[in-house]
Amino acid sequence: MNNKVLAIILGGGQGSRLYPLTKSRSKPAVPIAGKYRLVDIPISNCLNSNIKRMFVLTQFNSASLNKHIKHTYQFSYFSEAFVDILAAEQTPENKGWFQGTADAVRQSIHHFKGYESEYILILSGDQLYQMDFNEMLEAHIQSKAEISIASLPVNAKDATSFGILKTNDKQTITSFIEKPEANLLPDWTSEVSPAMKEQGKHYLASMGIYIFNKDLLFKLLEGTETMDFGKEIIPQAISDHKVLSYAYEGYWTDIGNIDSFFEANIDLTADIPQFNLFNRGQSILTRPRVLPPTKISGTTLEKSIVAEGSIIHGSRIENSVIGIRSRIGKGTVLESCYVMGSNRFLDLKEINAARAEGRPHVGIGDRCFITKCIIDKNAKIGDDVRITGGKHLEDIETDTYVVRDGIVVVKNGATIPSGTTI
Repeated sequence: MNNKVLAIILGGGQGSRLYPLTKSRSKPAVPIAGKYRLVDIPISNCLNSNIKRMFVLTQFNSASLNKHIKHTYQFSYFSEAFVDILAAEQTPENKGWFQGTADAVRQSIHHFKGYESEYILILSGDQLYQMDFNEMLEAHIQSKAEISIASLPVNAKDATSFGILKTNDKQTITSFIEKPEANLLPDWTSEVSPAMKEQGKHYLASMGIYIFNKDLLFKLLEGTETMDFGKEIIPQAISDHKVLSYAYEGYWTDIGNIDSFFEANIDLTADIPQFNLFNRGQSILTRPRVLPPTKISGTTLEKSIVAEGSIIHGSRIENSVIGIRSRIGKGTVLESCYVMGSNRFLDLKEINAARAEGRPHVGIGDRCFITKCIIDKNAKIGDDVRITGGKHLEDIETDTYVVRDGIVVVKNGATIPSGTTI
């Protein structure tokens, strides 16, 4: 186990841009790829890098996250490994909520002090990537850096959405600008690999992944009122401390809004997806469930992922992710959909009772046509329902669904009556 490093995973704020998926759960607890939660990504990256002491900092809707972590990450009694959740708490010194990333770490410092470590690894709970943190740590130690920032080469179009770093020939960061205007970009190019130059990626964007020398982190935070790493701590530290850029050239995406969340999931259905769930040595870990295999009858499946415990009778499923314990009725067509599935099985008695009363049960009914849609857990969609997502739809919210960027999101546990057209 890597005893030099303690990892802190930031649970994020209210997650309002991922609403309604974050209506009753925190952002790291949002289901992804049919069977995982977002928080499984940074935790798996740590475990695959032999970093086995982790704190997850959270404050909004943390009950489902607590439950997931408690049931998933259990280690031997004789191991020092742990994944602990630290929810925002009031103390005599801190009477308020976390006000930003740096404030969240500051308010929790007293929990970290009892652990032997030389470095603190700070991660976000809402990003999709596979990374060996040991390589970044090795670069940090070799260069005698005090802070290292993982950076991603990006093009000019994307650069305006990130904090952009400027480096010298030794990869030391000399300056930093948060979300620069397009007209400022010519002054912010950095040296990147030939492969990145070919793709027009001349700018280094901060990925929000940091390694701090522990003593320095505590010194920068304690007794100060800085709220955010990206906006305050990093820009202020560059002039007085050695800050290294660790260039990462693999797949990485920030799950910031419904559009990016949808694209990240649908991309998993590609023949060779950018994020590889089948990567030996970098596997994504999650809660071990004792579920039966999925049963499929009379369905044409094209470029889709189907999680375990599902019963599928639909006629065609294309470019879609079908989550655990999903039920899909006869004659139903799904195109570019993410169906999150259900928290429990329905028995035949419940299904027959719902049918006798003419009401939908959990799952998707018969003869439905659904495209460009996210169906949250435990949703009940009746028969002959048509949901046609796309840019022709305006952003709206109703009691049962939300439209964001042309994507229809059916809410958790919502009922869509038979014959509905959206």
